[in-house]
Amino acid sequence: MNKTDLINSIAGKSGLTKKDVEAVLNNFMGEVTDALSKGDKVQLIGFGTFETRKRNSRLGRNPQTGKEIEIPETTVPAFKAGNKLKEAVK
Repeated sequence: MNKTDLINSIAGKSGLTKKDVEAVLNNFMGEVTDALSKGDKVQLIGFGTFETRKRNSRLGRNPQTGKEIEIPETTVPAFKAGNKLKEAVK
């Protein structure tokens, strides 16, 4: 399912217009992005938690030359599924 499919599905089930659903979805994604960029968590009980995690620096290899390179430490977004979501997927 892509974003358009999600918008169509929500609009069909909720009775809202596609334009309204798209606006809400875009705002939701923007708020999650803003919170994660500040280092905050977004926790939706039963669904899951959006958070950031630090990935330590490590050594890697350039696949073309085989030369070792250092991959720097970075912060990445992560999602941890909640219990209700886990149960629904089983």
